[in-house]
Amino acid sequence: MKRIAVAGFQHETNTFASTLATYEEFEKADAWPGLVRGDEVIHALSGVHASLTGFVDAAMASGGYEIIPVLWCAAEPSSYVTTDAFERIADMIVNDIGVAGDLDGIYMELHGAMVTQKHEDGEGELLRRIRDLTGPDLPIVVSFDFHANVTPEIMKHASSINIFRTYPHIDLVETGAKAFGSLERLLTAGPLFKAFRQAPFLVPLTAQHTGSEPCRSLYASLDQLVGESFCTADIAMGFPPADIFHSGPSVVAYAGSQEEADSVADTLLQSFIDAEDIFNDGLQSPESAVADAMAYPGHKPVVIADAQDNSGAGASSDTTGLLSALVRGNAQGAVLALLDDAEVAAKSHKMGMGAEFMASLGGKSGQSEQCSFEGRFCVEALSNGEFPFTGTMFNGFTASLGPMAVLRVLDTPADVRIVIGSVRCQCLDQAIFKHIGIDPAEQRIVVVKSSVHFRADFEPIAGRVLVAEAPGAHPCRLDNITYHNLRPGVRLGPGGRPHGRTET
Repeated sequence: MKRIAVAGFQHETNTFASTLATYEEFEKADAWPGLVRGDEVIHALSGVHASLTGFVDAAMASGGYEIIPVLWCAAEPSSYVTTDAFERIADMIVNDIGVAGDLDGIYMELHGAMVTQKHEDGEGELLRRIRDLTGPDLPIVVSFDFHANVTPEIMKHASSINIFRTYPHIDLVETGAKAFGSLERLLTAGPLFKAFRQAPFLVPLTAQHTGSEPCRSLYASLDQLVGESFCTADIAMGFPPADIFHSGPSVVAYAGSQEEADSVADTLLQSFIDAEDIFNDGLQSPESAVADAMAYPGHKPVVIADAQDNSGAGASSDTTGLLSALVRGNAQGAVLALLDDAEVAAKSHKMGMGAEFMASLGGKSGQSEQCSFEGRFCVEALSNGEFPFTGTMFNGFTASLGPMAVLRVLDTPADVRIVIGSVRCQCLDQAIFKHIGIDPAEQRIVVVKSSVHFRADFEPIAGRVLVAEAPGAHPCRLDNITYHNLRPGVRLGPGGRPHGRTET
């Protein structure tokens, strides 16, 4: 029996956000389970949509493998991971691997865009520590999120990397299974030659949708790659709200020869560069989005993405720009989720169903130029925030979002309701609405605080999808961001100005 240690440590860091990822954020359950160790890792992730699940299932189906579960944790995207959190969790992983006995390999489910208060490249630092423990020869395979900011340090210490190929991310289990295939290849045929290339421009998340061009064609091309010794290749689109030297898209390739790995990587990089002019984020103002939604003649709802207040990209999920636009625009049949306001959620539960009260809703995260929505509200529904997700993205997981409520805005001709919660969670699953009595398919306008992930569960019911540019901590117009650490010459968005160069 080959003995394989498995672990996961995930965080997507938006260095422009304000809230730090403390150790407690990794401990608590929200949309994901809280921190688990040992055999609890397998129990917590059994039958769910996670890459570690896919890896373990593939290993068990193959036979001949003993899985040694170490640790798994994840925190909702935010600003930097605190030094305390990183050191405590990294120490647990390294120490537990160290006492696991003789190993034939290690699998790590990582995000690829973790920035700590001390390390720009959290994953690279973690892998360096594991490699220092194991020595240079033990196979260490890694699966990464689609938005990974891959670095030379990561490439140095990982024996192979497999990356999601879909956005919305619906291939987590498949990616874990591919990582197991990479490990088997390493165990049977020995080390692979690697190639790593970085793209010369950043791509905002709203332009990374794999259901649209050019990502549709770029990712389809990965399945067409062949070669005498070719093993695998992937594209990481990068996470641009990370002000680090190696932020941005990249290509990784593995083969039995350096020449073939280099050839595949060069071809993929050129295809990426050739597609630069096709990337389009499709942003419009909140007022324009609301007006277009109201004018839509179809019978299905118009879904509006509040893309810049997406907690899945580190935002606060408590901004009120789109809510204000709905009310000012006299929107009818409109619902919005998920707005994070634990204070008002608690007050709603205290007041009870049918209660009417004045409140300052949202806008409490301390961001500059953000304000609360002042108004009078009626409590129409209440929930404890515990419910099963039903969409593809979080399939198998149970939400733990604390007290939730549906509030109707009063004293206005607009017909607007808001789903509020006590724990930040990206609105990418219809269950966030349905479990509290709202069927999004029966609404006229559905506003979701999400950038792209919502498309997996909401596009099938939508007559039209719009992406709005309301203020938030996930900036989508990259050319307007001040980067301090990004390597010089990288263009800030497709066709954008180069970072670190003075233009005349």
